[in-house]
Amino acid sequence: MSTGPITQDRPADAIAGLLAALSVLGSAIGLAYRPARLIPFALLLAVIAVGMGGRNSRLAATALAIGSVCFVIGMAVAVITNNPVF
Repeated sequence: MSTGPITQDRPADAIAGLLAALSVLGSAIGLAYRPARLIPFALLLAVIAVGMGGRNSRLAATALAIGSVCFVIGMAVAVITNNPVF
């Protein structure tokens, strides 16, 4: 039998995945509500999740990309529709 080494998941992997998911949710809410208030905090959560790395590194990188796109689109929509940015 040939099997790979047994690796255990670190608790930091679960935390990084949770932070990345919260970042995507915060970015989506900020897209519709107030982008300058919510999305920077969502991007901060994504950067922390990327720094933790581990098993969910692709999810964290995707959350960072989603947050960036939501920030640009949210600010553009808020300015075009004369909604409050802050």
